[in-house]
Amino acid sequence: MLEAIESLSIDDQAALLEIIQRRLIEHRRAEIANNIAQTKAAHQAGTVFRGTVEDAIAELNR
Repeated sequence: MLEAIESLSIDDQAALLEIIQRRLIEHRRAEIANNIAQTKAAHQAGTVFRGTVEDAIAELNR
């Protein structure tokens, strides 16, 4: 695959890099949106833990 990319012109390699970067950004945005939706659902269901680090450690030790 790298050989095929290296055979491209510098301009084409740069364009390919931009396309890949945009796709990665879009994928990460979709992951973040999914995490937000899950967090909102957990918050609405009342299953979100709230407290300090010490509270979390105490909860884990129970």
